[in-house]
Amino acid sequence: MSEKKWYVLRAAGTKEKKAAEYLRKEIERNKDLQALVDQVLVPVKKEIVTKNNKRSVVERLQFPGYVLIHAELNAELEYIIRNLIPGMSGFLSEKVGNGSNDRRPVEIREDEALRIIGEQDRNTEGAPDTEVIFEVGESVKITDGPFSGFSGTVDEILEDRSKLKVIVVIFGRKTLLELSFTQVTKE
Repeated sequence: MSEKKWYVLRAAGTKEKKAAEYLRKEIERNKDLQALVDQVLVPVKKEIVTKNNKRSVVERLQFPGYVLIHAELNAELEYIIRNLIPGMSGFLSEKVGNGSNDRRPVEIREDEALRIIGEQDRNTEGAPDTEVIFEVGESVKITDGPFSGFSGTVDEILEDRSKLKVIVVIFGRKTLLELSFTQVTKE
């Protein structure tokens, strides 16, 4: 009996989560598959995105078009993934032999899989990353805090702290304020 390894499955664009869900349901339904498959994973990263002056947390795929599976591969499981799971088009694979159309699934290295899983755990447990939508020199309007309603210019972006340094004219003098990304919007 062979051991379980990590494989990369190809999924239709924007259908990765749905295809993984179908695969999980098929595994739950089929007792034989439960012993073969440990985990089905769609790696995502949480980010804060601002659209129309509204901030929301979204999940972005780390590897669009791909799903990871930790499984002991056999002919039945391979057939089910390739032919019966909607949105799934098969494995990341390589040719077998010279001039042959036969392909075999390629497993990924264990250390690479563990790195991806570690990133996934950090992304789901930690605070979401903030998408930087501001540029130095850009005009912004302060929407929160004691200077709400003032306009200013972005002087510096502190991406690691999710903050901006903004120059605001207060009582005729330029003042440098440090504000979080959530306290300003583009003008």
